[in-house]
Amino acid sequence: MSYTSDDYIRDRRKNDTEFDKEIMRQEIAFPIAMQIIKLRDKAGLTQKQLAELVGTKQSAIARLENGESIPTIQTLYKISTALNQTMTVSFEAKSMTN
Repeated sequence: MSYTSDDYIRDRRKNDTEFDKEIMRQEIAFPIAMQIIKLRDKAGLTQKQLAELVGTKQSAIARLENGESIPTIQTLYKISTALNQTMTVSFEAKSMTN
């Protein structure tokens, strides 16, 4: 059996707390970023146009969309309002794997 990238990440997360923190941050940031990009594109808006509607700078939207920053609930609400969306926050049980 070969050593996969998943094996590497799992092993490194066990031994490197900073790496583990960054992976956890990306696991939060990436799905949010993809949702914002999808909705902004669907609305036919540029990052600058969305930023103006939200009351922020284009660079802030770019940071959200490339996963560099994790938005606050308030920012997500502003984005959802600007994109004519309803924002829902939910909690789901994690799948149990050994």
